[in-house]
Amino acid sequence: MGRAFAYVILGGGVAAGYAALELVRHRDGASPGQLCIISDEAVAPYERPALSKSYLLPQGAARLPAFHTCVGGNDELLTEQWYKDHGIELVLATRVVSADVRRKALLTDTGETISYNTLIVATGARALKLEEFGVTVSDAGNVCYLRGLVDADKMVGVMRSCHGGNAVVIGGGYIGMECAAALVANEIKVTMVFPRKHCMDRLFTPKIAEFYENYYAAKGVTFIKGARVTSLEASDGKVTGAILRDGRRLPADMVVVGIGARANTGLFDDQLTMEKGGIKVNGRMQTSDAAVYAVGDVAAFPVALLGGDVRRFEHVDCARRTARRAVAAILERADGAAEQEETGFDYLPYFYSRVFGLSWQFYGDNVGEPVHFGDFSVSPGATGGRPKFGACWVSGGLVAGVFLEGGSREENEAVASAVRCRARIGDVAAELESRGLAFADQECRRKWTRRCYGLAAGGDKPTYAWHATVGVAAAVSIAAFAYWYGWQAPYVVKREF
Repeated sequence: MGRAFAYVILGGGVAAGYAALELVRHRDGASPGQLCIISDEAVAPYERPALSKSYLLPQGAARLPAFHTCVGGNDELLTEQWYKDHGIELVLATRVVSADVRRKALLTDTGETISYNTLIVATGARALKLEEFGVTVSDAGNVCYLRGLVDADKMVGVMRSCHGGNAVVIGGGYIGMECAAALVANEIKVTMVFPRKHCMDRLFTPKIAEFYENYYAAKGVTFIKGARVTSLEASDGKVTGAILRDGRRLPADMVVVGIGARANTGLFDDQLTMEKGGIKVNGRMQTSDAAVYAVGDVAAFPVALLGGDVRRFEHVDCARRTARRAVAAILERADGAAEQEETGFDYLPYFYSRVFGLSWQFYGDNVGEPVHFGDFSVSPGATGGRPKFGACWVSGGLVAGVFLEGGSREENEAVASAVRCRARIGDVAAELESRGLAFADQECRRKWTRRCYGLAAGGDKPTYAWHATVGVAAAVSIAAFAYWYGWQAPYVVKREF
């Protein structure tokens, strides 16, 4: 028993929805038999970031169908009816147990064989389990992970059952920080435990981390840093306490685990080239097999902005953009367009988070020397508005990355543009301190004019319109680097779940 399709998308996360929409738009609709999406989840693709944010709120929580893709990108809401209307076969609650790239065939857990002409692998990543680190009892009824809708529903139910109780959050990264904020909103006492010196250590500098840790502490969150949970105590199928390596016991009415993720590459480990923990692709998202493309968390691709360095990103913006890029490449190939050599995918790495009343965004790469700017002293409930601060990573005299908390849409767009055009900064301590915004604006105008209008390359026309306007700096000295020239960056997410 089997079926055949021109295109198969394996995976039902964010990337799957955006890839489907692109295929429909650029093929003037998909007739029955052209496109199939296989997902182990029971619902159509949705905007996964909602699960760690608005889905967990005690009041006004987001629920499907409100956050199906592609509303997170300010686009159409793709309900199951949308897929039906466009002749797309949704194969839900179905797991692929084996893949044969040579035969272009997938075998599902129902025994069905689904074949394809072109495959888009959008299998995402899975949450790491405590057992992988030697901690047992993680399958207890009140131990929560957060990756899919089923996980989120379980967490909501557990939170409701332990109102006013104690939660231990294991991990100090994205999931740990966002879930801790949700637990506080549900009036649960939170203790965060992680082995690093500070939270979000792969991105935050110690100074940035100190602000958020203090902010969380003012909300009642306790941090235990440089520590590990070695075992969990349980009774009647539920965890009652967490034991640390130094012997301390933390009471626990629930445990939330956010200790990282691993790309779901297992079906292709011996068939496709792997790199950086994912499936290696070129700048067109094409794998080592010409009929297979990989997108989202599972794809390791060369980033043009980083000189072609191969990276793998676990973030919604990457899922959306790699899905669109893959579809464009697939259709170019189908139309017989010549494939050109590329240094990599033209992608600006982008991350964001929103917790409590805070909202930060990061663009680029956090390499080089970080220089901080703005006011880090604002605490919860303080008068005078929201905090606004950030950091600029300078490498080789160029802006490599920028972190900004509390920026307006225009400020975030300007910051993104500064990173995108690799704005040059000379001696940060001297130039910015002495000349401030005037120096920053002058450098920005010079760099962007050369980049957009091709003064150094023979007069190519600009790709985007540039509006030379200057806004207000967030602070004196390094704040000036932010280059408030108002260019409308197309890669800034306008709507966030």
